[in-house]
Amino acid sequence: MKKCIEASHLRCINKGLKPENIFSTRVLEGEALIQKLVQHKDLIKTAAPFLEHLYNFVRGSDFFVILNDAEGCILSVTGDEKILSEAHRLKMIPGAYMDEESIGTNAMSMAISESAPIQVSGREHFIKAYHKWTCSAAPIRDTNGKIIGIIDLTGYSQNVHSHTLGMVVAAANAIERMLEVNNINSILTISKKHIESIFDSVSSGILTSDLSGNITSINKQIVKMFGYSEFEIKNIKVWSLIEGWNEVVDKLTARESYVDKDVNVKARANKTQFTLTAYPIYNAEREIIEIIHIFYELKKSRKLAGKILSGQAIYTFDKIIGKNEGFLKTIEYAMKIADSSSTILITGESGTGKEVFAQSIHNFSIRKEEPFIAVNCGAIPRTLIESELFGYEEGAFTGAKKGGNAGKFELADEGTIFLDEIGEMPIDMQIKLLRVIEEGVITRIGSHRQIPVNVRIIAATNKDLKNEVEAGNFRKDLFYRLNVLPIYLPPLRERSDDIPLLFDYYMDKTSKRLNKRRVPISAEYMEYLENHEWQGNIRELENVIELIVNTESIHPNFLGKKSKANRPVQASVALSLEEVEKQHIMAILNDSMGNVTTAAKILGIGRNTLYRKLEKYGIYCTETEHRSKIEHA
Repeated sequence: MKKCIEASHLRCINKGLKPENIFSTRVLEGEALIQKLVQHKDLIKTAAPFLEHLYNFVRGSDFFVILNDAEGCILSVTGDEKILSEAHRLKMIPGAYMDEESIGTNAMSMAISESAPIQVSGREHFIKAYHKWTCSAAPIRDTNGKIIGIIDLTGYSQNVHSHTLGMVVAAANAIERMLEVNNINSILTISKKHIESIFDSVSSGILTSDLSGNITSINKQIVKMFGYSEFEIKNIKVWSLIEGWNEVVDKLTARESYVDKDVNVKARANKTQFTLTAYPIYNAEREIIEIIHIFYELKKSRKLAGKILSGQAIYTFDKIIGKNEGFLKTIEYAMKIADSSSTILITGESGTGKEVFAQSIHNFSIRKEEPFIAVNCGAIPRTLIESELFGYEEGAFTGAKKGGNAGKFELADEGTIFLDEIGEMPIDMQIKLLRVIEEGVITRIGSHRQIPVNVRIIAATNKDLKNEVEAGNFRKDLFYRLNVLPIYLPPLRERSDDIPLLFDYYMDKTSKRLNKRRVPISAEYMEYLENHEWQGNIRELENVIELIVNTESIHPNFLGKKSKANRPVQASVALSLEEVEKQHIMAILNDSMGNVTTAAKILGIGRNTLYRKLEKYGIYCTETEHRSKIEHA
């Protein structure tokens, strides 16, 4: 056993740790975990493609990749489902601390204490529960050499191999280089693309050139797009291929962005139009030495179709009403993650405003000018959901439209797709959705051609997906892919201090829409509203307000059995004496269960007098032994 590991074991014993321990003694949850993820969102975002690339090397070999911060707190976990399930049972999950003090000797804690890459296997772990693991970890440093994170690759101890640590070190070094590039090339961070899009664009055409127009490198997709052989294209000047190439150079030299511009390209067979995005490559003196050209198939018609087909979000964060402290923190968190390309899972009861948040996130992101496509997974028939999401080719099935049809993912390209009621998605479609998330491509029904899509996915559900996973109704791997950035929207009853604000807003909105006057209410009735259960949340509140505006009156029965009050509260509108008397009689009859004799005694008048008033006001009351009915004329 290595001396450093023996020393770590001794420290664990002195700290009172027990080898029989199973879980980390420190696991963040809820708001604390969210704050931790937000704090390290840049590291998570930059490391994500490298972690995915590392995982792809060992996919199917029962390994999982962990990203920690400098204190050992787990930020993300990616891996094979079987071993992930075991890790989850040991609470090796986001928020769990893997430092020595919390869980004893392991590769992540040693990488922190030794400030160097290390491999820890089997009994070298202090706690017995980890004896089945082999862990390889390496620190990630910033440009000043300070450790800012740890990357770890964990598998079963029988799979231990010295090369595993080398892969981890290479991934850590790549992340460090990318962090350094981000610092130098600040223009990349303010453009419309994130670093992940560079990896996603591999399936598109990539060409680099110097400022003289000499083509220095291409990928295979360029050969397919332009029709030239690799040898031929490298002997062509880029300015003879791209019309208006001088504009590209001028824009980048002036430190301006060149993103998603339609350009004509002189392909071998004929002139073809593509969408071009160009990035500069700088040297140490901040001088442009090369230009990266990324070509996409023209998307103008696809984007236009997306905007026509409900492709624009209308809600923004400033339109969300609330002053509840917890709710405001949720809004703040949603704003912080808006620009990330990671998937978001919004959970909460029906009527809590999940789509409002999804639209607001889209409108607060760099994708706000692109389509926002909402899909209700529970409203689409099972037989049609695949064609709705991924589209189809002509002749794919009986009744298929001539020329085929683009699916919702294509229409949302470069923008956001909102998958509402994701818990209702069939299992077979969950598998296909998982593939889209992992590979960034879709395939239409009836076609073998893969179409790259750059889509921000926001999913929402009112179900407990963890329970659905346990019940076998939802795939565990898809759940973890969706639940990267979780948002929980509380029900209205948990933020009752927002009800006065919401009531005032919807009263104003509804009265204007119906061309009716506002109905003032008393403080007593507002307290009554604040104590209501609101099973339907905001939608129920809107319905109650619309009923109040239409009838210009207020009664606890508007809220049904869940209401706590049992007496009517009249609206403070200008009513005649006769109207006041009528409403008072109706209220007393309601309390008397329609018994005229009892009502007359409470009112202090005779039965005949009460019958005359009932006839005068058109109130019909039939008394029976067991039930009464009051009807309004």
